[in-house]
Amino acid sequence: MYDWGKMKNIIILIPVYNDWESLKKLILEINNCIKNIDGFVFNCLIVNDASTVENFDLNKNNSNFKSIKILSMDENRGHARCNAFGIRYVCKNENFDYLILMDGDGEDRPEEIKSFINKIKKEPDKSVVAKRVKRSEGPFFQFLYQMHKLITLVFTGNNIKFGNYSCLTKNDVKILSDKASLWSSFSGTVKKNLKNLNEINSSRGVRYFGPSKMSIFNLLIHSFSIIAVFKYNVFLRSLFIVLLLYFLGNSLSVFSFFTQILIIIFNIIILLVSFREKKDDLINSQDNLKSTKDITH
Repeated sequence: MYDWGKMKNIIILIPVYNDWESLKKLILEINNCIKNIDGFVFNCLIVNDASTVENFDLNKNNSNFKSIKILSMDENRGHARCNAFGIRYVCKNENFDYLILMDGDGEDRPEEIKSFINKIKKEPDKSVVAKRVKRSEGPFFQFLYQMHKLITLVFTGNNIKFGNYSCLTKNDVKILSDKASLWSSFSGTVKKNLKNLNEINSSRGVRYFGPSKMSIFNLLIHSFSIIAVFKYNVFLRSLFIVLLLYFLGNSLSVFSFFTQILIIIFNIIILLVSFREKKDDLINSQDNLKSTKDITH
């Protein structure tokens, strides 16, 4: 039986770039959602990705957090790399038992934190990912997203149904914290390196303010970055498909030829995207930390 006599420390990690209005609302909603959760101490770590606008006051009505800190970056690095930096920073500098990763715009729903808690109470040594069962985007974007999942499955052998929203154990944070691929793709790195995961069902929320920042171009980069984590699987599977198409060439003719060309181009793209995985940049990411501000009430 697991001993819950000792309070468990949870850090909620939230990257933000300029969207302080959404973050302010998110913090208030999280504060309301965690007020009746016993046995846990909640802290919030906000990674400010070199925002160009002044942040909002987050100092009020957040009494259910033990601490709220803002880590301000000197140079803008992007959402994925803020998460990578945050994971490594928490691992090296904070006292914690679990780390929850959330987007700061409302698309990761605060009420699902209770589902994470219920899972880790039952199996405290397993990290938990939020499996998307319902999305909020339009039909065209959802179609592209389904195509992304299909291509990922075909070329990597992995069915990845989760994004950043997750609850990681301290041990799993340590495992991820020095993986080069974390600098490029969180979900791909989790899928590759953490084999024993729990899941909760998650519905993607609607942004609190403003349009979604996930453009088609960003979706492509996101998709290629995940697939690139498994580049050796991709190359082997692609070779098998190309050889199969070659031997079927007489019957498939032009289709076979163009499909082989597309697969070769796809592999070149995956190879180029894999160069985004830079372990040295991950290890040295704390050099980009400009300031730390504790705004605990």
